[in-house]
Formats: sequence, C-alpha cells, structure tokens
Amino acid sequence: MKYTRSSALFANAEQVIPGGVNSPVRAFKAVGGTPIFIKEAKGAYLIDEDDNTFIDYINSWGPMILGHAYQPVVDAIIEKAKLGTSFGAPTEIETEIAALAVSMVPNIDKIRFVNSGTEACMSAVRLARGYTGKEKIIKFAGCYHGHSDSFLIQAGSGAVTFGSPNSPGVTNGTAQDTLLAKYNDIDHVKSIIEANPNDIACIILEPVAGNMGCVPPQANFLQKLRALCDEHNILLVFDEVMTGFRLARGGAQELFNVKADIVCFGKVIGGGLPVGAFAASEEIMNYLAPLGPVYQAGTLSGNPLAMAAGLAMLKALESDAEIFNRLAEKTEYLHKGITKVLNDHKIVHTINRVGSMISVHFSGTPVVDFETSAKGNNENFKTFFHGMLNQGVYIAPSAFETWFITDALTYEDLDKTINAVHKVASTLQK
Repeated sequence: MKYTRSSALFANAEQVIPGGVNSPVRAFKAVGGTPIFIKEAKGAYLIDEDDNTFIDYINSWGPMILGHAYQPVVDAIIEKAKLGTSFGAPTEIETEIAALAVSMVPNIDKIRFVNSGTEACMSAVRLARGYTGKEKIIKFAGCYHGHSDSFLIQAGSGAVTFGSPNSPGVTNGTAQDTLLAKYNDIDHVKSIIEANPNDIACIILEPVAGNMGCVPPQANFLQKLRALCDEHNILLVFDEVMTGFRLARGGAQELFNVKADIVCFGKVIGGGLPVGAFAASEEIMNYLAPLGPVYQAGTLSGNPLAMAAGLAMLKALESDAEIFNRLAEKTEYLHKGITKVLNDHKIVHTINRVGSMISVHFSGTPVVDFETSAKGNNENFKTFFHGMLNQGVYIAPSAFETWFITDALTYEDLDKTINAVHKVASTLQK
C-alpha cells in the first residue's frame, strides 16, 4: 500500500501540532513509520487519505461497538445539532440518558457526565478522597486512567513503596499520595494496605486491563479486592472507560459479579463523541457540589450532542439482547483462527481475550500484569503491525493496547484478518 498523502499530511501536522498528533500513541513511535490519516469510516472499515481501506480493530479505542457511522447515532446527532450545539444549561436529554445508564448498571443510583475518561477517573478519585477523608490511593502498574497527575506514576524501588513521577510536571508531593501495586497480585495489595493502614481512600483499577494489552483479572482477584476494601474502609473504583457497556449490559460489575463503589465510564457511553461519566450510590454521589463539599464542574459536560449520541448508543444496546453474545462469539472465532495460524508457523505467542477485547502478545509467558506484558518480543510486534497494515488490517500501533471488536465485523472480515495473519506470520521471528 502507498501512504503518500498520509505522509505529507503528517509532515504538515508536525509543523503546528506537537509530534504531529493530539494523542501520543497515534504517532506510531512504538512501531516506527508514519501514521495514516483517516478520511472516513463506515461499519467495520476505515478509509485513509490515500484511499486505502482497512478492517478496523481500534474502533476509536472502543466506542464504535456497533460500527462506524452507526445510523441511529448519526441521525441523533444531526437532529440535535439543528436545535443548537451547546447551552451551558440543563437539558432533558441529560436526565434521560442518566436514567437509562443507572437502570443498566448494577450498584449505582446517580451518575454525573463529564467530557472524557480522564475527567471521569480524576473526579472519581477526588470524590473518594472527599467522601473518606483520606488522601492516598492505590493504582496498578499498567492500568491507565488518563493523564491526570495522580495517575502518571511509575514504580519506586521497593516492594512496598511510594511511586515517583513518570512525567515532568507531576510533583513529588502528588506522587507520594499514589501507591503502585502489581495487577493480579493480591498479596502485594495487602502489603501496601498494611504499610498505610489508615491512609488509603480508594483502590482504582481497570477490571479488565486494556493498556498493557488485554489482561483479564485472575480468578477471584476482583472479589478479594472487594473484601480488602470492605475490611479497611476503602472505596473500590472500577475504571470501566473501556469495559463499560462493552463486556456486558452492566459492564464488568455484571460480568464478574463484583460490586464497585464508584464506576467510571467513557468510550461507548458517548457513542463516538467525547463523553465520560462517573457513578455511585446516592450516599457517595451526594458528596458532590452543589449538594456536598466535593467540587467538580465542566462547562460542556452533558452537552446535547454528546448526550444524543450516547443515548442512541445505549438504547441500541439495551434493545439488542444478543449483542454481547455475538461480540464474544466473533472475538472467540478470531482468537481461535489467529492461534491456529501462529501455532502452525511455530510463532511464540500468548492471546488474551475477554468478551470483545483481545490482544496478541509475542511471548510464551502468561501475560497477567505489566511486567509479563513487557516481556513480549517487540520487534515481532512491529513487524506484525506493519504487515497487517499492508494487508488492510488496522490494529493498535502499540503492543500495550487491546484490540476492540465491533458487531459490524462479518465472519468474512474475520476470515480475511486470519488470512492476513497467515501471510504476515512467515515474516516473524520463531
């Protein structure tokens, strides 16, 4: 494939946008080469500025669960835009989508909308601190909760230690309040709590990690976290920006039958527009201004275009009883097909899958946390990424990102993808 126009557009973008992109992973730094610029999309396909067509496994990093340009969402946006794009005042549709979301998700009474997943997680942690009166939080290495200061923390030097900033601009003081744990390691979490018995406001995690590739929680890990939180008066915060309304009607709480105290949403709940939300019981949510002392605000939060898109998406999911089964079946089909091809070519690999999230790790070690995810053969991933791209299959340009399956994918698309893996496999290191 030729990427002549994309290359020219990227060169132009670099002159006026830092790195040529508005979100770093888009720059292809992890895989090399020049990013492709997208012109349009429909269903399961992307078309770039050079008129190349790709089967899409990024799906705008998750929200296109029913495919690009899904007509009910497009129609809802158009009709709402005709009435005005933003008012900075309450609208009826905010209450309508809030009521629907609350009815779909277990263990929440009230929800507040924001403009991104980052805002949702940042606000959830502030609420947890305000509600509990405690300052420290536990997060997990490899879980990404947006670029708020509290979350840009790397591991310290000891088994039980404070983190340190991994981005300039994040203060040491902020880092001292963020304690870093190993994903899927309940004993490590216990040791952190024991070292800080009265200081931890919340534990925040992706119930299925998506930012070290797809990494499922091991058996009873979430249940044991819930028990620890109950024992030590700590709030459990699920970052369901990726998993919410994707893995099940009620998200990971429903799928794993584990109650979270605060839940963060994004991606699907916006129908493709920039939307986030956080939700909890009435008791916790009433700590928010204007009812309570914890301040949180957003001028464009709940804007009518985003609410219209999100409402159309949730209504579609709510009315389709088989949607999550179909998504899981398609993902399983893809999993089995890729596994057979890579096994036939004797390529060392591990595939993780939960529902409609899946990732291929070029490692023979089970991938259960960030450390094991980082052991993958990155050179093989780079070759795999560019090989798949040249075969017309667009996967995430990073070994540390999950793939997202859309219901718009046909089994013919899945077979084409598996055939593309067959063609690329011969170029990989054994």
